Amino acid sequence: MSLFLLLLPLSITILLVITIPRFLSTSASSKNRLPPGPNPWPIIGNLHHLGKQAHISLQRFSHLYGPLISLRLGSQLLVVASSPAAASEILRTHDRLLSARYVPTAVPYDTVELDRKAIVWASSCSNDQWKAFRAMFRNQIFSAKAIESQAAVRERKVAQMVEFLEGKLGETVSIGQVVFAAIFDSLSNLMLSRDCIGFETSETANRLKSLIWRLMELGTSPNLADFFPVLKKLDPQGLRREALRRCHELYCVWQPYVKQRRERRRRDPYGAEDFLDIFLENGLDDDQIDWLSLELFSAGTDTNTATIEWAMTELIRNKGAMEKLRQELKAELSPPLLGKSQIDESAACRLPYLNAIVKETLRLHPPGPLLLPHRASESCEVMGYTVPEGAQIVVNVWAISRDPTVWEDDPTSFKPERFIGSEVDFRGQDFELLPFGAGRRMCPGVPLATRQIPLVLAALVRNFDWCLPDGEDPAEMDMSEKFGITLQKEQPLLLVPNRSSL
Repeated sequence: MSLFLLLLPLSITILLVITIPRFLSTSASSKNRLPPGPNPWPIIGNLHHLGKQAHISLQRFSHLYGPLISLRLGSQLLVVASSPAAASEILRTHDRLLSARYVPTAVPYDTVELDRKAIVWASSCSNDQWKAFRAMFRNQIFSAKAIESQAAVRERKVAQMVEFLEGKLGETVSIGQVVFAAIFDSLSNLMLSRDCIGFETSETANRLKSLIWRLMELGTSPNLADFFPVLKKLDPQGLRREALRRCHELYCVWQPYVKQRRERRRRDPYGAEDFLDIFLENGLDDDQIDWLSLELFSAGTDTNTATIEWAMTELIRNKGAMEKLRQELKAELSPPLLGKSQIDESAACRLPYLNAIVKETLRLHPPGPLLLPHRASESCEVMGYTVPEGAQIVVNVWAISRDPTVWEDDPTSFKPERFIGSEVDFRGQDFELLPFGAGRRMCPGVPLATRQIPLVLAALVRNFDWCLPDGEDPAEMDMSEKFGITLQKEQPLLLVPNRSSL
């Protein structure tokens, strides 16, 4: 806000010219009735209402104004859905008209460039390039056959994670950092057929984790250039410039391998062995590979790591759930069938209580508290209200997941049992549970997440007994959230692994 006040004297006239006609045209039209919401202030609209935890602020407004609300953020209109019915209208009924992407100014490329090389941040779902990318991910990278064939890679990296932790018995470890290294190198093996971190290089893992998180944070940081597009070229807070620097830091992780692979394939063409080969076979240039790899590594590591860290946090706080899971793992994954550190991925994915824990974690701590913003490509009517062309649209997954009218049995408590015998799932058909979205913009990596999260969680619980350092009381754990594109645990989870008593 202080930065805005500094800039206000320089831009007040332009902002008035932009915003006042919009307010007047909105209030004058009785036919185009916007969803209700708090009264906006002149110029800044409802910016002062959001605070640092936007998902919580928006939930409070939904309690006051209903499941579909609207706010003014500077000169921009934001429409927020906070119920399964409202989410269904946006993500299914009107998916064709409301599935364009609102691209924050901090994303360091214009929409023309993104439409050429992005799948997550492409501004449109209707162009041929996006459809080709989506088909490539669905039919080659994340097909059922591909996911099954990749299982051995994920199992091997999880076994290495267990071996690393066996060398840390009695020591304090950062669960997020260890899990991030396992997941990042699993993905780098699928992508490049090699490790990029390794468990012993904890500083590298921590640096890359911080780098990816910072990119996620930049995407949701309050940005004057988003609220007042006239400031876009100025980038007054430097968020776009910083994002570009961070992107190039990540590109450096895989660019040397891309160059080597291109040269090798020129000398000796062969079939696809990993994601990079698929990219090259599909004729992608270096810029497209860089950006798609960034989207893959960001979405595939940050969200899964956060989910597993939250799951372990909840299990440490809920001894009954931890013990029940341990007994299921002991009964179903016991030696000598699978061995101590090696856990069969397909077997882990079939365990009912383990998967109930995963669902309950995704409900209470959805990796994306607000689905990445959509944009209305055309004006349409939703729940009796007008969503005008160009409006930014978000679904408050966090609010839906804690709605007492949807989750009647103590919605803010961790109770995996609510999913035992339940057919509610997170694959985009049940709008009360949307951690990965739904419709055209649903996360393409869901098939990978549904295999990897249970596998890593099963390995951590099956092979170790865990406790807090220095005898800390689990009831006193800090459960604060760090808001961004993903919902991180603000204080990293530090635990001590001990030899398993199973």
